[in-house]
Amino acid sequence: MTEADRTLELLPPGTPVDLSNCEREPIHVPGSIQPRGVLIEVTDPDFVVRQVSENLADLVGLPWQDALGLPLADLLGPAPAGAVARSASGFGDLRERNPVEITLDVAGSPVPVDALLHRVAQGGDGDPASSLVVELEPARGPRPFSFPNTYQAVRGTIGELNRASSLQELYDITAQAVRTLTGFDRVMVYRYDAEYNGEVVAEAKAPQLNSFLGLHYPASDIPAQARALYEKNWIRLISDVDYTPARLRRAEGTAAEPPLDLTYSTLRSVSPIHVEYLKNMGVRASMSISLLREDKLWGLIACHHYSGPHAPPYATRAAAEFLGSTLSLRLVDRAEEDEVHRALRVRSTLAWLTAATLDEDRPLVDTLLGSPSLLDLLSADGVAVHLQGRRATAGAALPEGLADRIAAWAAGHGGDVVATDALRRTAPALGVPVAPACGVVVLPLPEGQYVLWFRGEAVRHIDWGGDPHNKAIAAREGDEVRLSPRKSFERWQEVVRGRSEPWLPRELAEVVELRSHLLEALYARSRSIVRAAETLQRSLLTDPPQPAHLQVAVRYVPAAREAQVGGDWYDVFLQPDGSTVLVIGDVAGHDTAAAACMSQLRGVLRGIAFDNREGPAQVLTRLDAAIAGLQLGALATVLIGRLEQSAADRAAGVHRLRWASAGHLPPLVVAPDGTQRLLTTPRAGLLLGVDPLAVRPEREVVLEQGSTLLLYTDGLVERRDQAFDDGIDVLGRALAEERDRPVEEVCDALLRRLLPDGAEDDVALVAVRLLPRAEGDAGAR
Repeated sequence: MTEADRTLELLPPGTPVDLSNCEREPIHVPGSIQPRGVLIEVTDPDFVVRQVSENLADLVGLPWQDALGLPLADLLGPAPAGAVARSASGFGDLRERNPVEITLDVAGSPVPVDALLHRVAQGGDGDPASSLVVELEPARGPRPFSFPNTYQAVRGTIGELNRASSLQELYDITAQAVRTLTGFDRVMVYRYDAEYNGEVVAEAKAPQLNSFLGLHYPASDIPAQARALYEKNWIRLISDVDYTPARLRRAEGTAAEPPLDLTYSTLRSVSPIHVEYLKNMGVRASMSISLLREDKLWGLIACHHYSGPHAPPYATRAAAEFLGSTLSLRLVDRAEEDEVHRALRVRSTLAWLTAATLDEDRPLVDTLLGSPSLLDLLSADGVAVHLQGRRATAGAALPEGLADRIAAWAAGHGGDVVATDALRRTAPALGVPVAPACGVVVLPLPEGQYVLWFRGEAVRHIDWGGDPHNKAIAAREGDEVRLSPRKSFERWQEVVRGRSEPWLPRELAEVVELRSHLLEALYARSRSIVRAAETLQRSLLTDPPQPAHLQVAVRYVPAAREAQVGGDWYDVFLQPDGSTVLVIGDVAGHDTAAAACMSQLRGVLRGIAFDNREGPAQVLTRLDAAIAGLQLGALATVLIGRLEQSAADRAAGVHRLRWASAGHLPPLVVAPDGTQRLLTTPRAGLLLGVDPLAVRPEREVVLEQGSTLLLYTDGLVERRDQAFDDGIDVLGRALAEERDRPVEEVCDALLRRLLPDGAEDDVALVAVRLLPRAEGDAGAR
């Protein structure tokens, strides 16, 4: 669901708008345009005029009333209309071929014009019929460069961006380049936080202007529906805030038709609230360029002009937009580079600590607080540990007994990790002073043991562009009082106290992995082997997610002859795009080392696959490379599957499974009618840990809704008194006979039928029922 989908229901077009309801304003259908150009909507493909802006005569020389129903060639002339038709007949996005450079004959004088084309559904998103929108902007006067030379115009800046060594340098180069290119008085790079509050992180301005650098602006300054438009249409120009909107006109008798969607229009009239906001700032013209990361709005390049109207030609705007797109790509590259370096450092620390904890001759406390230490894994002011009867700290110290009280509070929450950046607010009963432990991360461990990181208070001074808590003023208009945007944008400082630096999600995910390794170490050192093994299993092999369109069940059964965790494992998790990743694996060995290796592989695989769009085979290749690079010495079979369902698949009642195998047993599928299918590959993929350059085949299969998919390890089908293939056949028949049960019951029934005397080897299972759409909707949880 997009942010726009989460907003309140939009107001009917034409409803009066002020700050009390502007977050519901339907800004994509304003019913008017900015009059620096004209808009013509024509039928497609016969190009008959359906709708025009009422300022048509200003550019074309014909009243709008006379244009309705005319062929486009009669309105613009054969040559310009022909150029528009040729561009419209091409494949792909018409906007990629804009502008169409044409010349109009107006009262015997040639007028050069940029024609900007895009298509729009006539009846909204669900209507397959579309019309062509033709926007005409005069191109009078010399152009700084022709549109085909856009890249050449910014080539030098692209080189500077590629050579930039820091994010701040990227911001500064872009701001200066866009100002030089467009001539605006002020250009700012504006970055959003997680709540869409904005901060000016770079600025290029005329010398006489005061600086906005470092100022923050509340999320309400740009409502959600405006941010959604910025994600679709990457540039917006208001050439004169004092413009009078030119209404869109169409033939009588068509009032019942929905208003024209101007989402992708360059002339779209903007919200009067936003115009008022700009006027309150003293801005006479503005332009905004979207900065995106993974198709989500990350920030804006905001351009302001104060000395009067300002209308950079389309080619100039296109070059500026190109710069914005380049900055977006470089920001993503830079963020990914920084994250890779950070993740490698953390992985190295985690791997060292994991290996060191296996040395039973050295106390765990000494291992974790040595070099590298827990503070190298997670940055904090200090860390306190209580393990195997010993307590110790590193970094800053806590008052005596405070760590135990915080750990006891965290243990009461029941989670694997408990984190807060405002402990005094989260747990006021503890009476914790702000100074030493304003924020904490706690790993509760068995028998009252724990690891606790803490950070002191981080006092933040935030400079806002005006008071963010007083965003509106009341103005009387006749007999009514209307809420309008604030008029003061003076620097207003807010002091935020009582919080530490926040704990980032990736940091918490890494300490959860550490918890798994610590449980392994405690298990290996504990006299209560069975109890520690059960705790470790719960930590490593967690309950799977339950998306509405799937029913998922998992099982892990240790070998009956061994009271310890082996190397079999499963994993199920959702990717950001909604796909479900299924993993089943088996590390060679049946000892603590195999369990430790399994935990490492599971953690590394999650890190690689969580946001990976390259497919299961590529994930296996990267996992193999990680095994070699981190010198894990692992040898394992792994199968990775990715369940996807597009809108078309949902309509067809099917799911898609993409999978790849590193020497693992093939998945088994039973259709609703009981038909069995073993999903084999033409050639078995090589085990992990043999050849880091190995390439494994990837397959895709379409599965009928109602089918049951089973991933399993060899302990389920391999027995001393039974051939391997016979075990597969028995499993297939059992799954077919149990297919009508819920998958939780299916797993239990399979274990009872195939392992009546217990497992000779450890066993892992993942069972997935592909639910029909109606059942999925009803079973969402």
